[in-house]
Amino acid sequence: MSTIKAENRHGNKLNLFNLTWPIFLEVFLFMLMGIVDTFMLSALSDDAVSGVGAANQYIHIAILVLEVVGTGAAIVVSQYLGSKRLKEASKISALAVTLNLGIGLLISAGYLLFSKSMMTAMNLQGEVLAHAEQYLSIVGGAIFLQAIINSLAAIIRVHGYTKQTMFVSLGMNIIHVVGNYLLIFGHFGFPELGVQGAAISSVISRFIALIFFFWLLYQVVEYRIKFHYYITLSKEYIGRILNIGIPAAFEQVMYQACQLVFLYYATYLGAESLAARQYAMNISMFTFLFAIAIGMGTAIIIGRLVGANEKEEAYMRLWKSLKYALIFTVSMVILVMIFRYQLISLFTDNPEVINIAASVLLLGIFLETGRTMNIVIINSLRATGDAKFPVLIGVFSMVLMSLPLGYFLVFHLNMGLPGIWLAIAVDEWTRAIIMYFRWKSRAWEKYALVPPESSEKKTTTQ
Repeated sequence: MSTIKAENRHGNKLNLFNLTWPIFLEVFLFMLMGIVDTFMLSALSDDAVSGVGAANQYIHIAILVLEVVGTGAAIVVSQYLGSKRLKEASKISALAVTLNLGIGLLISAGYLLFSKSMMTAMNLQGEVLAHAEQYLSIVGGAIFLQAIINSLAAIIRVHGYTKQTMFVSLGMNIIHVVGNYLLIFGHFGFPELGVQGAAISSVISRFIALIFFFWLLYQVVEYRIKFHYYITLSKEYIGRILNIGIPAAFEQVMYQACQLVFLYYATYLGAESLAARQYAMNISMFTFLFAIAIGMGTAIIIGRLVGANEKEEAYMRLWKSLKYALIFTVSMVILVMIFRYQLISLFTDNPEVINIAASVLLLGIFLETGRTMNIVIINSLRATGDAKFPVLIGVFSMVLMSLPLGYFLVFHLNMGLPGIWLAIAVDEWTRAIIMYFRWKSRAWEKYALVPPESSEKKTTTQ
């Protein structure tokens, strides 16, 4: 079996462990930002938590839309780096920043204009609606900052500098936590703004992180980005980015849209179920954290290998990565199941909310194993250029199967929130089995973005 030849600009070999542990910490810190908001806002009220949780559904969809360019550019750049076409990799990197900024500004304008009607459409009322509208208008109105961050972070990671992006995320979270402390509760003479304070803190931390990400970009690229690269729109490059990015993002948007429908179901179950859903989701995110890191790290390596036409090595890499991810996920799920009551009690002392959340966390062993398989395999399929297949399967499994199943379990069998969890789990396992056989078939080998003959044209600096 051949060794991985991918290296960063300083000649350091890329391997899964070195790529993954910083991604693990970075994703952990990203999730922690949401947990910190929830934990601090829970000191105000369950209504504040429910409102911010509902608003974040729209924020997450926006971030996933922005992944059209970020994900697409990262995969294209990865394959070009693998084939040693360094100048083209830098041009694509600059183009990705410009495209995402434009998309981000459009989304920000939409949230500023329509935040109230968007939250009203989710059947929210009273204080929950007021908190959700306030949070969405501020954080959503500044989502263009996250748009640029998505592109920059993806490009930096694919060059092999995952540790550096992790440090920037650490700084961003520290600023966010301090900002929350000052602005939610009004400490040290700052105004007591509640939910509004959490939103403002989020925007400030992202702006500061953006400055550092731009600085990092120019430290890691192997062919220096020139200013005119940002304003030179190449149809060829845009086409390659969107051919990967649109299917990848559409699949994720479709997933989050289904989660919105499930949230809509939960609003009919009462305030306790709505709060329990938010707390259970915050806890369960940590059970598939390592799978996300493994999936992203594996995708970087596989993209380089496919670009270098080392497809046998790419094929074997996936199976090793999947094994590691499943071991970690199962271990975390078991820990959560054992300590579920103690974990939920960190957020609330309402016994009904605790019991509902605990009941759905027991289903994690079924849900999270399927989710882990999807995270790792689908990330790898995208890295090869095979981005459309997961979308086609997702339309069937998510939309046509899990949504009707969830409705049946919740409203006809009266299973409540556990019915929603079961419907999601059935979807995850259906897709996981199909994705397993897709990788095994090696049909993805024909989707490489850089044809084999191009790999021999070792374009370096010119």
